[in-house]
Amino acid sequence: GACAWILPCPMQQVRPDEQVLPTDQLGTQLDPPAHWNELGATISDLPPTVSLRPLVVIDISQKVAVQPSYHAQVADVLDWESAHGRVPAGSVVMIRSDWSKGWDEYKGDGGPVIPGVGLDCLRFLHLNRSILLHGHEPLDTDSTPTLEGEAWLLHNSYMQAEGVANLHQVPASGCLLSIGFAKLLGGSGGYARYVAICPPASTGNGVSIIEAPAAPLALQSAPLVRGSDGVLRPTSGAPLTQHLSDLEVARATHTDET
Repeated sequence: GACAWILPCPMQQVRPDEQVLPTDQLGTQLDPPAHWNELGATISDLPPTVSLRPLVVIDISQKVAVQPSYHAQVADVLDWESAHGRVPAGSVVMIRSDWSKGWDEYKGDGGPVIPGVGLDCLRFLHLNRSILLHGHEPLDTDSTPTLEGEAWLLHNSYMQAEGVANLHQVPASGCLLSIGFAKLLGGSGGYARYVAICPPASTGNGVSIIEAPAAPLALQSAPLVRGSDGVLRPTSGAPLTQHLSDLEVARATHTDET
């Protein structure tokens, strides 16, 4: 699922100092039907009701450890239900494979064998459990020659999440999922952020609002400088702009008048 159906995949040269990657399908992403379906909904067509849903995490990581190409089956869903109850209608079902833990290694070897989600499993989740969408850690739904699972989903007007990580830190049930994405007009997909909202006692991972109120946000350790890769990073020794120098003086001399 790395390339949008309406766009070519290779990098296109715009000018000597600028390149545009003609795809909105990179990294952790949300695929609407238009990713493969010319009659399908685009990412700007998605209603706000997708933003917060019950979360189900089905763990197939032990099976993947034995068989790296393992694809989730209906039996895996039924095993989850035997422990946690019926998969809620309208929920998001994330398939934990732990594939994402090896991302740095995969970048070096050019493409590993991937685990996936079997077509029968996808059909069961949507047609028998009426879920909103499923998600998986690799960048494709399955490893069949025709990507049959992804094809079935998108041509039947279902969405999916790809490139998901950190599912090993999330409980199997009891959480909500916040789904954030850029509403690109007519987009066939795009970057997304999936945040699990869990009861405090359910996991030792994550952070609370008390621990990270986010207002104000912390300052960087040094001025930000954009590197050759386009990423802004704190850079020791970089000079402050006059605006920031004035701001630091203002903060140092500020008194609370309330």
